[in-house]
Amino acid sequence: MPYRRLGKSALVVSAIGLGCMGMSEFYGDTDDRESVATIQHAIDRGVTLLDTADMYGSGHNEELVGQAIKKRRHEVIVATKFGNVRGPDGSFLGVDGRPQYVQQACEASLRRLGISTIDLYYQHRVDTAVPIEDTVGAMGRLVEQGKVRWLGLSEAAPTTIRSAHATHPITALQTEYSLWSREPEDEIFGVCRDLGIGFVAYSPLGRGFLTGQFRKFEDLPANDYRRNTPRFQGKNFEKNLHLVERIQQIAAEKGCTAAQLALAWVLSRGEGVIPIPGTKRRRYLDQNLDALDISISGSELVRIAEIAPLGVAAGERYAPNAMQRVNL
Repeated sequence: MPYRRLGKSALVVSAIGLGCMGMSEFYGDTDDRESVATIQHAIDRGVTLLDTADMYGSGHNEELVGQAIKKRRHEVIVATKFGNVRGPDGSFLGVDGRPQYVQQACEASLRRLGISTIDLYYQHRVDTAVPIEDTVGAMGRLVEQGKVRWLGLSEAAPTTIRSAHATHPITALQTEYSLWSREPEDEIFGVCRDLGIGFVAYSPLGRGFLTGQFRKFEDLPANDYRRNTPRFQGKNFEKNLHLVERIQQIAAEKGCTAAQLALAWVLSRGEGVIPIPGTKRRRYLDQNLDALDISISGSELVRIAEIAPLGVAAGERYAPNAMQRVNL
């Protein structure tokens, strides 16, 4: 397993991390036993970065990760997030970045994870009603208390990132990034380079679409939230499927899967970019990690760029209400 440093910080993690969200909800049925086995298998293979959040399964995901790492805490970097508030019934209640909530959320996450310190703590979504300096100031106090080691932001805009970093060093920015979500290349990458912040790419497989496993809308499980996502609907689905087919053609020429090519492409974006593909099954984890053995030539990068330029995806990456909470 190769390792990469997050920006200019002292935090070094596996070149590919593991996104744990789908182990608790959103992507169809779940299986706690297989999920725990997947996390432990990832650690066996050298994965050190585990990504979760307090909203995933309304706390269940943090408990699941805590169970999986109980005897292996020293082998992993635990990253979790706060800010997206949910009710007892799972309903979304909004974003909260108030200093007092930051403290409460952190302590609750520590209890669920069963650990004494969170390695990387993200603000999951920016609360526009609270100055970022206030939120990050409270996060910085968690570092002083020894409850958190490094700080991160998720889906934050360039101005927000700069203001946050001026308040307390930001180690990582997490934003969606893949062959069909290349928007961070416009400004975000430059800001991260300027400030020495690492970039963590979530959904590097386009929420599974870039794997090629979905050929029609009905292939999505009935209880899968992607059914409500524009890129998976109607004519958008058909247009995006054409993109995947062209990626699959290049992958076939290289003797790998479309998913592996998509991950190898994200890895090629620079040493400061860490993809965290999500999976809840060991067999897909192994396939994802095998992307580390794939190299992409300069001519292949050109071909891929022609197939998947900035803005190539049909449809927004989230439903309208969720799109209002990104890049703030």
